[in-house]
This record gives sequence, C-alpha cells and structure tokens, in this order.
Amino acid sequence: MRAFVFPGQGSQKVGMGAELAEASAVAREVFQEVDDALGQHLFRIMTEGPEDVLTLTENAQPAIMANAIAVLRVLEKEGGIALADKADFVAGHSLGEYTALCASSAFSLADTARLLKLRGQSMQAAVPVGIGAMAALLGADIEKATALAAAAAEGEVCTVANDNDPTQVVLSGHKGAIERAIALVKDHGIKRGIALPVSAPFHCPLMQPAADAMAEALDKTRPGALRVALFANVTAAVVTDPAEVQRLLVEQVTGRVRWRESAIAMKDAGVERYVELGGKVVGPMIKRSAGEVDVTAATTMAEIEELVKVL
Repeated sequence: MRAFVFPGQGSQKVGMGAELAEASAVAREVFQEVDDALGQHLFRIMTEGPEDVLTLTENAQPAIMANAIAVLRVLEKEGGIALADKADFVAGHSLGEYTALCASSAFSLADTARLLKLRGQSMQAAVPVGIGAMAALLGADIEKATALAAAAAEGEVCTVANDNDPTQVVLSGHKGAIERAIALVKDHGIKRGIALPVSAPFHCPLMQPAADAMAEALDKTRPGALRVALFANVTAAVVTDPAEVQRLLVEQVTGRVRWRESAIAMKDAGVERYVELGGKVVGPMIKRSAGEVDVTAATTMAEIEELVKVL
C-alpha cells in the first residue's frame, strides 16, 4: 500500500517552483491559477523573494501548497499517473492537510489557495506579535515533552503543538512559558530546546480566534467527496466523510499535529511506501517514526521522471 504525503510550514524557500515552471507548462498553469485566485503575484514571491515576505504565514501556506500541487499535476498530466490509482491514503503536515485534500479533489485548487491565505492571515492575527512563541525540542519523546510543558506553563498556555517523530516535538504557547520550557530542557532529560523563528504560536489554544475564522470560511467552502482517504492530523486516523473532514480542519488550528502517530497508524494500516510531493521534510519524519518503510520524494522534473518509473 502507498500513501502520498505533503509538507507543512518551514519547507518554503526562495526559488521554489522555478525549475519546475521552466520545465513544464502544467506547472506554470498551477502557479498562475493560484495567483489568479489570490489576486497577487505569489509565484513571483516564491521565485524571487524577498525571503521575509515569502516567510509570512499568509504567503508561505499557499506557496507550499501550490508547489506541491504543481508537482502532483505534472506527475498526473505529463507522467500519466493518476493519484487515485496509485495512492491508498493521503496525509499532510498542518497546512499540508489542505494540500492533501486538494490532491484528493475535496477542494479545488483555487479554493485551497484562498482557504490557506485566510488561514495564514487568521493565525497571524489571532495573537499579537511578541505574546506567543514556539520551540522545537530535540531528543524529546512525547512523554518528556508533555511533562516539560506542564512544568513550564505556570498558569500560561504551554502545550505540545507537533508530535513530529520520536526525537522531535514542538511546543507552543505564551512566550514566557516557552522560554521557561527551553530553560528547563536538561532537567527533563531533553537534549536541546530551540526557539523557532515563527510569527505566531500555532496549534495551541491561543489560536482559537483563527479556528473561529476557519469554521466560518469552511462553512462557506465545504470539502467535497475525497478520491483518496485522508489520515487526519488531530486524530491520526482515517477520515473519508466530508463533514468530519470539515470539523477536523477547524479542530486542527488549535489541536496537536499527531504526525508520529499518523506515520505509525498508516504503517499499521498496511502502508509500506510513502511519496512526499513538494518537499523532503515529512518523509524522513515518517521513516524515524514507522521504521522500515520506503520513502521517496519529488520536487523537480528529474525527480518526477524517476518517480514515474517506480510507481
């Protein structure tokens, strides 16, 4: 069995999509469609920067999605590979869940771009700059990270945002609590705590205003039927019902990204091969979580051509 997986925020970089757009008219069409949907020159920002503009959450989220869908469309239209024929499941890390749903035809490309633009804007607006923070814990499992978060909270929000793999967990919450957590890592047997260069504390209760905004948006732009079943972030379980997908997307804004659990659950469901499109970030996390599995990735035309040969 095979799962197609999609990266989340942090995988953006200036120059993304340029090589693919140069090589493929199909890719150029994807980037143009996203630009048209958003009414901005997002592809220009993706290819030329500046980096601080691309890194803005409202730009990074649709950019990462557009890059991955461009890879998928080239794979499908030029490689003759139909996702529904080759994938048993799809999954995506945080915003990548929207990419996965677009790949599965639950959302159109234009709607996905608009939803992610709003998601980014809402997340940024939910907490004033300087109030929240996030930290990556290296050499931490979920038990150690949970204990550290509880010790550092002291009445403030400090919670596990991303359970990425057995060696990396991300905390999110009030800036003071996150700073205390970083200071306490050694006491909890954790190798290192690193403050992340993010503009807001994602996937924690402080994001409730953003969750409310997404609930309203998703009520107007509801997911349709999925061509391929989704492993959802917040449950690490299969979902196919569009109404349930809608509910979980709202919950995901404040909820934990259970990527490690999702990797293990996919393997338990029989998935042995994983294909990451548009990045090379979440595949290695899956390998560290699920063990002996086959992980491949494609972001360039050459990598897509190699992928076609093995699918």
